[in-house]
Amino acid sequence: MITSQDQLISFLCEAKQYTYAGKENKVTGSRPNAHDYVYEKDDLKYIDTCLGNEQIVGEEAIWNDNQPVWGMNYTGRVVAEGFDSTFLKEALRRVKEDLPYRGPRFLELGEYTYKCRVEGDFDWFVGCEKILYKGKKVYEAMFQGGIIK
Repeated sequence: MITSQDQLISFLCEAKQYTYAGKENKVTGSRPNAHDYVYEKDDLKYIDTCLGNEQIVGEEAIWNDNQPVWGMNYTGRVVAEGFDSTFLKEALRRVKEDLPYRGPRFLELGEYTYKCRVEGDFDWFVGCEKILYKGKKVYEAMFQGGIIK
């Protein structure tokens, strides 16, 4: 049984590396036309379920010994031409333990820029992210979540 929030955060960052962002561990969707990713290690299990492609809703959650302990829901949409899911996945692969929700606060690669803002902490938070292409917003998303008791 995990007792430390630091251990949960470390596991969450690892799980994100080996699921959607890393293009690994895709499983049969739990709902019709869902995109599901699962990662397990010891007594911990991470599941990311996403519905949609250009306008999405989804949920990430962690279970410890089959008990839900943390979750985050998100919604996002492509708002203009130029969105590249490869760039989004690259940003999400760069998740760090000091900001374990989506990607880094700022990332710029070529003509793409990723920005993420979060209020709160791991227990209770809300945030938003956006991608700019050549300075124009092409994607936006909001997310929220925290510890489950």
